[in-house]
Amino acid sequence: MLKKFTSGLLSAVILGASVMSSAPMAVIDTATAADGKFNYADALDKSLYFYEVQQAGPLPEWNRVEWRADSTMQDPVLGGWYDAGDHVKFNLPMAYSASMLAWGLYQYPEGVEKAGLKTTYVNNLEFVLDYLADCDKGTEIVYQVGIGQDDHTWWGPVELLEYGMEDNSHKISECRAALKASKGCTAVFGEMAAALASGAAALDGDIDASKKADYIKHAENIYSIAKQSPSDDVYNASDAKNFYRSEHCYDQLFYAANWLYIATGEQKYLDEAKGFISKLPEMRGEGGTAYGWAHCWDDNTQGGMLLYAINTNDSTAIAHVKKHCDRWVNGDEATKIEGGLRWLSNWGCIRYATASAFIATVASDTVLKSEADKYTDFAETQVNYALGDNPLKQSYVVGFGDKYPQNPHHRTSHGSWKNSVYDPSHSRHILYGALVGGPNNDGSYKDSRDDFINNEVATDYNAGFTAMLCKLIDKYGGTKDPSFPAKEVHDSPEFYVEVLSKGGDSSGQTISFKVTNHSAWPARVQDNISFRYYMDLSEIIAQGKKPEDLVIRCDRDQSAMYSGKGYKTAEISKPIQYSGNIYYIEVNLPDGRVVLPISEGQQQCEILLALVMPDYGSGWDSSNDFSAQGLGKTAKGSDGSTIGVMTPYVPVYVNGKLYYGEEPDGTKADGLGSTGSDTPKVTTSTTTKPKETTTTTTTTSNTAPTTSSTTTTVTSVYTTTSIMVSTPTTTDAATSLPKVTKYGDANCDGEVDMSDIVLIMQSLANPNKYGLKGTDDHHLTETGSANADVDTSSKGVTSNDALRIQEFLLNKITSLDPTK
Repeated sequence: MLKKFTSGLLSAVILGASVMSSAPMAVIDTATAADGKFNYADALDKSLYFYEVQQAGPLPEWNRVEWRADSTMQDPVLGGWYDAGDHVKFNLPMAYSASMLAWGLYQYPEGVEKAGLKTTYVNNLEFVLDYLADCDKGTEIVYQVGIGQDDHTWWGPVELLEYGMEDNSHKISECRAALKASKGCTAVFGEMAAALASGAAALDGDIDASKKADYIKHAENIYSIAKQSPSDDVYNASDAKNFYRSEHCYDQLFYAANWLYIATGEQKYLDEAKGFISKLPEMRGEGGTAYGWAHCWDDNTQGGMLLYAINTNDSTAIAHVKKHCDRWVNGDEATKIEGGLRWLSNWGCIRYATASAFIATVASDTVLKSEADKYTDFAETQVNYALGDNPLKQSYVVGFGDKYPQNPHHRTSHGSWKNSVYDPSHSRHILYGALVGGPNNDGSYKDSRDDFINNEVATDYNAGFTAMLCKLIDKYGGTKDPSFPAKEVHDSPEFYVEVLSKGGDSSGQTISFKVTNHSAWPARVQDNISFRYYMDLSEIIAQGKKPEDLVIRCDRDQSAMYSGKGYKTAEISKPIQYSGNIYYIEVNLPDGRVVLPISEGQQQCEILLALVMPDYGSGWDSSNDFSAQGLGKTAKGSDGSTIGVMTPYVPVYVNGKLYYGEEPDGTKADGLGSTGSDTPKVTTSTTTKPKETTTTTTTTSNTAPTTSSTTTTVTSVYTTTSIMVSTPTTTDAATSLPKVTKYGDANCDGEVDMSDIVLIMQSLANPNKYGLKGTDDHHLTETGSANADVDTSSKGVTSNDALRIQEFLLNKITSLDPTK
């Protein structure tokens, strides 16, 4: 039997300092352990995090992804992994991926445990194995959940998939159907059996004996069905054929039989494995068993042959393994490009390279020990290339290294609210640990979300990579970051109101309120989103009328469109007194299903209100209304039409609690995950006019220390998209204001990119950590603050500056210099 191999080269030196938290778009410490080029423990931790992102169904308590929630809860079989950036559970690549994670842990468990990642690893492996076991229905096996042809018509977060599918005219019962069979699916059944058997072997001692026995029971049953009449006719006639068509099936049976022998010790499985060899794919142009291509979801020949060589010590099998490994090392199977990567295919080239690296590594540690150095150098080069040791200095693992992919082809991490791969322009979440497809064969790379070749991610892409990291930790050690994952900073409020004046005169005002749901932490149905419109009704009271005499006419209630589905419509209040003559109207959406971030049409719900003087008289004056401050602002839509703007003066509430915006007394919330309560209140001169802040600068003379002069500057803090708060600041005259080194370069790295936008938003959302005197090593500095202040509508750093930098990056403006 294959024994767990422990490397004798474990480093005696482990990193003494933890790796820095990986904040969005920030520089990440890639400190190394011993002689390793990277901190492989950090890489493994992030790779396992990626598998947590892919979890379907009810999420376990140990899931670390703050922007994920339970999803596809109506699936016939819950759990498992979503395949890639989509939301289908394809069991063929899923089972292959599970088997590779199992193999990595089985082969190199000690390093994983010493790095403090054993529990995380076991949890993730057990999660997917439980799903595969549940797919065993006795005489039939579920081999896929979800229909790819339907699923790929919608680009949005998986938590709202059922609504996105319905919006695209798909019935959820049909697009989330379970495909099952009792024959004609040998490849996928064999792969599932291999995953369960390898998992039972890898988790021996880490799970209950009864659970291990259960995995083996299901592995044996699925394997038995798979080998009865070897064929993929049913599978290749199903929806799976368009995504993961199987070219042969005896290699999966061969792979499964070897793992069943390892898990059970029963000789019959090894005998059956031997019988499958003559039926394995042949080498083109030579005949005999194929020793080309790579171990992957559709070809288990090389992995199966390595296991057979180890299980039997058969010289022919060992010779086969050597020929395969040599083809990869010498560049005969895959082109050796600059930097050492072996490039096999434009579709996921790094997955093949890292999986082949793992095969070569296990071979060098078992049956090819005499040439271990050659295979080790090849294998480590593939992983190091992926982590950033390449001519571009480009990490191909999201969230790892100083320069990593910003735009992986992944729906939920993108966080679109309008069924578009292009909106928003940035990914709202960091898909930590995801290994993207990789470079072209000339070494070039395009970091674009719509490039589903270079920037695709998938569970099988990470499979061999994850297994290989187990070996590298075993050899070099490494430390995980105890603060990983860092809490994300929201890019904007998830809920807000877009306001647009539709006209007004002395009789009243008509206003369009578009309640907006751009939720992504996680994307969700949010009941009881409400907003308030604050007004000074002095003119009505002066005429001897009562505030409740104000005519409130609803000219459009978009939520009523969904009343046929049983959704509750908007609730509109009468005027409610706030303070003195200041009143507000509150509009509540009790049913969150009327506004969802799933499409252009459903991301907003418009309420069109006409506020009319009593008895349709005259005298209306909106100039003294607190919430009217945003009515004069407009923006241009993508089609050139005039649209409203997000304004803090029409505050938004969730379940009655202030979520975003400001009330007349200065109470505010930023909608970025905090209430804003730690922010100093703005000095208020009146509750019915724009607030102003007073900045006091005290200048002290060195020659006359008892003399001082005070300069007062009044700055308006109201903008259409942000709330800026200024507090008294005292500076010494001898201290000059920081000079701008490069407009837009908030983090002072010499470049202007998304990382500057993120730092600005971090400094606003969490000033204690990321502000001018923040505790984080990469907090905003005075020079960075000067660089960041590029928007002329407000003084000091606000979210307007972040928006202006984004416009610059999108080439909507040509310069960030506010003086031009």
